Amino acid sequence: MTQEIHGIVADGFEAVREEFAAFVAGERPDYEGQLCAYVHGRRVVDLWTGDGNEADSLHAVFSSTKGAAHLVVALLVQDGTLELDRKVTYYWPEFGAEGKGGLTLRDLLAHRAGLVGLDAGFSRSEMADDRAIAERLADQRPFWRPGTAFGYHALVIGALTGEVVRRATGRTIQDLWEERVRAPYSLDFHLGLPASQEPRYRPIQPMLPTPEQQSLIDASPQGPHTLASIAFNAHVPDPTDLVDFANSREVRAKGPASAGGVAAARGIAGMYAAAISELNDRPPLLKPDTIAEVGQIHSIGYDLIARAHRSYGLGFQATADTWHPFLGAGAFGHSGAAGSQGFADPRSGLAYGYTRRRLAFPGGAAPENNALVRAIHTAALAN
Repeated sequence: MTQEIHGIVADGFEAVREEFAAFVAGERPDYEGQLCAYVHGRRVVDLWTGDGNEADSLHAVFSSTKGAAHLVVALLVQDGTLELDRKVTYYWPEFGAEGKGGLTLRDLLAHRAGLVGLDAGFSRSEMADDRAIAERLADQRPFWRPGTAFGYHALVIGALTGEVVRRATGRTIQDLWEERVRAPYSLDFHLGLPASQEPRYRPIQPMLPTPEQQSLIDASPQGPHTLASIAFNAHVPDPTDLVDFANSREVRAKGPASAGGVAAARGIAGMYAAAISELNDRPPLLKPDTIAEVGQIHSIGYDLIARAHRSYGLGFQATADTWHPFLGAGAFGHSGAAGSQGFADPRSGLAYGYTRRRLAFPGGAAPENNALVRAIHTAALAN
């Protein structure tokens, strides 16, 4: 039996509902997902489906958390509290150990530090604690000469940039996110989920690859000492399991800024709408110059961790180049391992959010985002 699609779309966006329904009809019966979009600050898509899944249910969004964390960094740069071309050691002197003293905040945000993990790895409790991650990485020798290449700092970038924020302001990224973005806009996007909100969390479900997908997984480069293994903390006796990580109450409570956030699609889309548009009678959080700078490509080409073509702005993925090439130049956002996606496309005024409960194949923005984003973008331009 086909699952019921709940929610609304604005006039002119009917094709988006049809696209979402067509995708859901071809998925497993236990599929749960949410889709939300704004155009110039007006909510135009708000859809969800799945038994027990509601519009305000919270899902683990993994690396989509990086978008929230680095919106805070962008605000601090805009304020003048942080300067992109200052050395990280200006804020955090201990970071300079093992040849890292010349790295700038700009290069750190662009995944150019070569500090993707620890030789010795992290414990489970450390993976939930940004302060612990940062303290241990300060003494780590980088895995490539800082600034010469780039690679996805999957589980640590938020701890690194978060320590810069803490040294500069005396506040954590999580606290500033709550104060400056989440609470003022009442966003369902938490970097540190209060215990009172736990009943809204839908535990992440493991990937169920098809035989063809499993063969691709089995054929992918493996090894306990590869850069990718180190970056995903998979080279230790107790490797980080993404399902266990997301479903840990300790992780949700602390909200580590690389991958520990939980959100509804409304929260993701609302964040990006607030970043670039008037929303709830408030001016955009980011000024045009800031929007242009965070979305400007700073690293592009072969990603040493992903082993594929990737591109990054400042803490954000360059969404058009990495995922959706039909979007406007300067679109910025971040995907997550379960398949979530969020971004802002300043040229069209589009802000997009998508969540799903079961881990998708492959990781990052789930494949269905391609058709959903295209349908919304097409309708946005037409309307």
